[in-house]
Amino acid sequence: MQINTKLLKNKFEKSFKLYNKNAVVQSIMADRLVNEILNIKNYYENILELGCGSGLLTAKMAENINFKNYFANDLSEKSKFYVNKIIPNSVFYCGNAQKIKPSRKMDLIISNAVFQWFTNLEKVTSNYKDILNPEGILAFSTFAPGNFKEIKDLTGLSLDYKSLTEIKQILNKNFKILHCEEFTQILEFSTPLELLAHIKNTGVNSLDKTVWTFKDVKDFCNKYKQEYHKITLTYSPVIVTAQKK
Repeated sequence: MQINTKLLKNKFEKSFKLYNKNAVVQSIMADRLVNEILNIKNYYENILELGCGSGLLTAKMAENINFKNYFANDLSEKSKFYVNKIIPNSVFYCGNAQKIKPSRKMDLIISNAVFQWFTNLEKVTSNYKDILNPEGILAFSTFAPGNFKEIKDLTGLSLDYKSLTEIKQILNKNFKILHCEEFTQILEFSTPLELLAHIKNTGVNSLDKTVWTFKDVKDFCNKYKQEYHKITLTYSPVIVTAQKK
């Protein structure tokens, strides 16, 4: 599906204050991502974080990874406030991560739960190869096709998630894959309304540009109860680290 970056920016901006509290799975993904980075080494001179948002990954990086220069990017200018609170001397680039052109070469490009929004993964990763120093690292988390399967079944809405095989095929052209894994994380809620609130507070309601009416919400809740015995939401995270060839 075509991604509306203006809508994406607005939805995530509205979720910033509540994001870190609600982004349970994204926090697990960030932890795994940082651990994989540490498995390679614990110092990177120049780091670029893509889609830094409210600083969830930024904080984990600052706590665990040593670096000289930290560069952060997001669609929202408001992200600069969150990142600067964590790393005061960081450099912020506001704009689309797919088109970013930093002022210097990087030793690590890292991103948590952002790559699923990219429309052309092959083109984007090729661009990131050019930004990296020799043997530089690209590390990211994204989601596999099973992600949010309940929402897709009930509404038909879904991103064009790449399978693990597809991701490997794309990366192998420019990178040596160091680690690539997929896992499943299922969240359980008391009501469908609680599930919808979770989606809203993590910004991923950016899939739909229409505003749901009371009737839309009621219909969704009724349909959910009819289709499922438990109110669950399935996440299918993917963790990747790769080295520039």
